[in-house]
Amino acid sequence: MGTLLTMQPLPLLLLLLQPFPFQFLMLRKYLDLSPSQEEAFQDYLAELYTTGPTKPPTKESFQKDVIIDFERPLSDFNYCCGEILMKNVHTRLHCRKEHFFLGVEYKELQKLCKQRFVACKNGVKRCHRSLKLIEGVYCNLTDGVMMPDCRYQSFYKKGYVLITCRWQDDIRQMIPAHVNDILETHYQQ
Repeated sequence: MGTLLTMQPLPLLLLLLQPFPFQFLMLRKYLDLSPSQEEAFQDYLAELYTTGPTKPPTKESFQKDVIIDFERPLSDFNYCCGEILMKNVHTRLHCRKEHFFLGVEYKELQKLCKQRFVACKNGVKRCHRSLKLIEGVYCNLTDGVMMPDCRYQSFYKKGYVLITCRWQDDIRQMIPAHVNDILETHYQQ
């Protein structure tokens, strides 16, 4: 008399395999994608299911994930939940513990990369600080682990932005890589 493992190894193996990537492969043949869209889709799938380090941020990914327009009020308490889902902000489908959205033009942030270093919120002098006040929203994860179950608390902030920058080889420019914090100012006008 054998166990289930020795009697039915193939069905058990198929149960253990994750069907999610296979659904994407099946879906692809029904989509009418241009070659550039197909390539972008392949890159996205590779990024999701690779086991190595995540790709460093690019100019395009930073703009997509961080820069916002003012179509919705920034003080909306549900701002982060909706915007993170709409912009598809995650790290390999895992929720980010915190995230910032900024209401500023990308070129303004890119200029900050030429400023001298200041201390980040952890004390390490690797950040660049904005010279002007910038409006934004701070998102703090309150519930969930994987997309789309991420729930965030939204905090409207107006202050000086701290960012880190990195070199992007293909465009040969320093680009904003990460928003470290928004330092709020508390003064009367």
